[in-house]
Amino acid sequence: MKLLKYLPAISLLTILLSCHTATKNKIPVIGFVDAFEDATIAQARVGFTDALNKNGFSEDKKNIKIEYRNAQNNLPTLTQIVNYFISEPVDLMATCTTLSSVTAVQKTKTIPIFEMVSPTPARMKVLDANGKAPANLFGAVEDLQYIDTSFSIIPKLLKPKAVKLVIGMIYNESEPQSADAMERIKGLADKLNIILIALPLNSSADAQLVTQSLLGKNIDAFFANPDNTVFASFETILKNCNQHNVPIFTSEAGLVKRGAVAAFGADIYQWGYQAGEQAAQFLKTHKTDGLKPEMVKIRKRVYNPAAVQKYHIAIPSNFEAVK
Repeated sequence: MKLLKYLPAISLLTILLSCHTATKNKIPVIGFVDAFEDATIAQARVGFTDALNKNGFSEDKKNIKIEYRNAQNNLPTLTQIVNYFISEPVDLMATCTTLSSVTAVQKTKTIPIFEMVSPTPARMKVLDANGKAPANLFGAVEDLQYIDTSFSIIPKLLKPKAVKLVIGMIYNESEPQSADAMERIKGLADKLNIILIALPLNSSADAQLVTQSLLGKNIDAFFANPDNTVFASFETILKNCNQHNVPIFTSEAGLVKRGAVAAFGADIYQWGYQAGEQAAQFLKTHKTDGLKPEMVKIRKRVYNPAAVQKYHIAIPSNFEAVK
């Protein structure tokens, strides 16, 4: 009879212990959001997972689960992906490129977001009224200062066909980072006595038409602006530029591997790795103390040997060949 008296309490204790064990044994789930399919951008995901693995977290060890989704350059799909991860909910989100990061920040204030291949919170225009970044935003970011160095490389390596150097570029009007970069480059071109011709391109489907229009303006070089549309349509841009003997310069090391002449910019793999290290710290401690969006640490001066040979360009000794 005494045992029966205590059965409800024993049952309750058993349930609580079971819940505690289930919570303790729960495998953390990472929702990885890619905005579009791209060979260069894909290196960020590799770097991110490598950083997790080095810190002891991998799906092989069954101590994390990574749910990967790619929006295929479709904004409604991107929104659906982020909403899905929030509804699950995942333990953290990893966001690759600007649109993924902005969408995640707009949709959740509680799930930690580790961004990569994205600009600073200020550039993404996600600061609050007091100028503070979202409290759940972390990872590795970039500002526009490195573009100055990347663009300034061109007049040092290339002679103009006429009196002034004429450089063409494409930018995405609907992408804040791209539009900001274009404005910054425009100011820099004036200082360097360069004529800049910039045309808008809001869809990779129009890359062929817009690139040919730009090449019809007798440009000396093409500058590959850091935006999603240029990444997605780079092979089309490269093919057309090569046919017109117009070299491409860029601020993205990954695009040099794909055929641009030279760049001073972030290594995309290392960018993802840096964000992954922050995510690993969170997984170890279950806290975000001391974490914040930090500037990308590794930038490289790189060149493409085949492109350099094609355009007979002398590269400074402090540049390294891409592998």
